[in-house]
Amino acid sequence: MSSRKRNESSTIAASIFQDVTLPCGLMAQNRLVKVAMYEHLAGFRGGFPNTYHFDLYSEWAKHGWGIIVTGNVQVAKDHLTLGRDLILPESIDAEEQAEPFRKLAAAIHGEYPSAWHSSSPERSQTLAIMQLSHAGRQSGNLIGGRPPFVPPEAPSAVPLTHGAPGAASDLLNFLLFQTPRAMTEKAILSVVDRFVDGAVLAFRTGFDGIQLHAAHGYLLAQFLSEKTNKRQDAYALDNALSIIRLIVERIRMATSKSFAICVKISAADYISEEAVNTTFSRTETSALGHLLEMASWGLLDIIEISGGDYENPEFMTSTSKSSRQAFFAKFSHQALKSLDSLRGSTQHPLPLVLLTGGLRTPDLICSALASNDADLLGIGRGSVLCPDLPSVLRERLRDMQRWGSVPFRCEPVLRSPSILEMPPLLWVWRLVPQVRLIGAGMNMAWYIVAMRQIAYGANSGNTWSVNVGGFQAVFWMWAWYPRTMSLPTVSNSRTLKSSSGTRRHEVISLLIVAMLFAYLWNAYRKSQ
Repeated sequence: MSSRKRNESSTIAASIFQDVTLPCGLMAQNRLVKVAMYEHLAGFRGGFPNTYHFDLYSEWAKHGWGIIVTGNVQVAKDHLTLGRDLILPESIDAEEQAEPFRKLAAAIHGEYPSAWHSSSPERSQTLAIMQLSHAGRQSGNLIGGRPPFVPPEAPSAVPLTHGAPGAASDLLNFLLFQTPRAMTEKAILSVVDRFVDGAVLAFRTGFDGIQLHAAHGYLLAQFLSEKTNKRQDAYALDNALSIIRLIVERIRMATSKSFAICVKISAADYISEEAVNTTFSRTETSALGHLLEMASWGLLDIIEISGGDYENPEFMTSTSKSSRQAFFAKFSHQALKSLDSLRGSTQHPLPLVLLTGGLRTPDLICSALASNDADLLGIGRGSVLCPDLPSVLRERLRDMQRWGSVPFRCEPVLRSPSILEMPPLLWVWRLVPQVRLIGAGMNMAWYIVAMRQIAYGANSGNTWSVNVGGFQAVFWMWAWYPRTMSLPTVSNSRTLKSSSGTRRHEVISLLIVAMLFAYLWNAYRKSQ
């Protein structure tokens, strides 16, 4: 490597750990962001942060992240995603309900005395951001917080679809998701109130800011997408950003100028994966137009670019890393370029761009900055595989020739179990149609269980085997009952190793699931 290239590389590496000032005036200690991930650690019908959350985020707080974003906090308790969501209190003025959120902010700031880690807490300089979300039509049946077969609310009555049409796909749609009800304007304003309540709660309990989840096909993203917004009123597609602007303006008035307001958008909501390497399409141009319009408000601090939804979950899996990285990097690069062109025509401070997806090696992280693809670098699953990634990255940047192309930690390889490894009741697993959402769910399940291991006191998610069956990951995601966290060390009862007791529990659980499936199938047939 020439001297010039070494100097350029050193400059880029150094810029990763430089202070970054947000438009609101807050300062992040570096460009590394632990982005939001679904933890699945609350009570089954949704709940407030608990000791599992506190210990998980305390572990991340120890390692020098610039910003840590929580998993989604649902503003509507009857629109959950997978049952164990964090939810907003009914009254944000009730101190006993606000206290768990105050402890979560303290954990991210390194001030929560973890039950598992004996070292005394020291305040970190990490910024704590609470993500606020509403699932909309992606709130599932049975576990969505509503009575069975009560439909969720959405901008329009457009149902979810999974895979090719057919009896199996129709049954899956019927069992998992209902055709949503189109929201009235009163219902929309009620949801706006709840987003503002969430921001006020975050402000009061010590968070440095909030992030509105307008990605992955959730409610706010549904207003932005032509496939889900068929409205003809003030919230129609040609005025799609009106709901987000209303929320943002009210949050700014209800908090302070130094409170960070961020938005997560999904570039993949506008485009199919097949279009990754083509020129900008009409829908990509629409996505860029939304980003630039939001930037022109002068109210936002960070816009995160991500992708994937329940109909197109490939972007949320690790099966298409190179194309996923290329797609988001291309879009993010164009966003930064367009924002630069705005600087001369606006007096408002412009938001920083956060790129999330595929940054799994030092080379890729440095490349994102060198190519001007992002201001901030988002790490999701890598933060589970390697909670101390900022420290590891700082060390590996000293020897890029050796470590540049090496992933920070091994990623899981979810294998399908053979017939001989499966109990007879699970042979039907081989007969389940290849639904894309199920595959994405297996991958997500592995990381959920890995996050629990971190909360239990392990130093990384890799204590949960990287070579497990997809069904095993899904089973352990659901077959979990929170216990007391008063013990100072990890007890043997907390391990995930199989035993005769867990095998009996597995069989009993599957029998219950089979009975429920039979009941729902009967209900489905009667409804036809």
